[in-house]
Amino acid sequence: MRNFILSVMLLIAGVVCAQQPVITFTKTTHDFGRINEADGRVTTIFEFKNEGMEPLVLSNVRASCGCTTPKWTKTPVEPGQTGSISVTYNPNGRPGKFQKTITVTSNAEQPTVKLYIKGEVIPKAAKQVNKYPVKMGDLSLNANTINYGTIFKGNNQTKAISYTNTTDQDLTVEVLTADGDPIIAQASLTPVKKGQEGEIHINLDAAKGKHYGPQKFFAYVVVNGKKQLTDEYKITISVNVEEDFSKLTPQEKQNAPIVEVQKKFDLGEIQAGKKTKKTFTFRNAGINPLYVRALIHQSENLFHATVNKTTIKSGKQATIAIEINGMDGKEMLKPGEYNRMITLMTNDPVNPKIQIVIHWTVK
Repeated sequence: MRNFILSVMLLIAGVVCAQQPVITFTKTTHDFGRINEADGRVTTIFEFKNEGMEPLVLSNVRASCGCTTPKWTKTPVEPGQTGSISVTYNPNGRPGKFQKTITVTSNAEQPTVKLYIKGEVIPKAAKQVNKYPVKMGDLSLNANTINYGTIFKGNNQTKAISYTNTTDQDLTVEVLTADGDPIIAQASLTPVKKGQEGEIHINLDAAKGKHYGPQKFFAYVVVNGKKQLTDEYKITISVNVEEDFSKLTPQEKQNAPIVEVQKKFDLGEIQAGKKTKKTFTFRNAGINPLYVRALIHQSENLFHATVNKTTIKSGKQATIAIEINGMDGKEMLKPGEYNRMITLMTNDPVNPKIQIVIHWTVK
């Protein structure tokens, strides 16, 4: 009796299985071989057939990577009918060999089937980089700006700009700088022939400069003796000059000046369209004189800051004047709150740069 019941159960299970959809693929792996990255996306088709007795429905087809995009038959596939899954691979930015998995989920007897694509991406040819993108007349340069970053007062540094002659004639190259600037520029003294390269060497001597903080200087390239002081022939040199406190003796540090200043000043209310000038003070709480190296703020028409003296003896005060134009260009300032930042640079070795927020309200 027990064997009879078991046989009946197996027979029923077999009938149920035979009635389920059965999915079969003509292939489960596709090898794209060697493909070119420059040619873009590639696509293959995985065809399948429902060999079961009930309609086949694909509930989801998911790729293992965002670079692989599947599209599939979403309507029920009747027994004996076929469907397909289109798989597209994007090789852009993916040089080298690859293998990706596509997981197919359905109501078939085997509910999950994995498909595979593979191949090798041949990378794009590297773009030819223009080594000399800046044109100055008949001369081509690799740059027209130099940024020295931060240099301590008293130090100097040399940087170079490369150039080449792309013409059929010899070219002479000179560089003009303004008198008093802490930069010395020198180019090749001999004529530059076709295809030859040269360099403009610019030395920045921070010992000669009078100022601290962010600064800009300009040099002008002269080609074949033609002096054209225009933006086309201009080289911009940027630098931030700061004081070097690393060599101070313990005694010098002990006697050093000390800045005492509030980090935020509220100037109160001002009237739109009307110029307003207000002041606040700071103090030298140290022993040696305090020197104001720079008072830095954003350059704009509506806001300006000045200091009344640059040497402050021990225990004495100085004044910073803030002038607000009340206008933004040709229009009056709109009602609301305003904040601007100023930076006070001094010879205080502990706080050589102090940022101060200036706040005011327009009625």
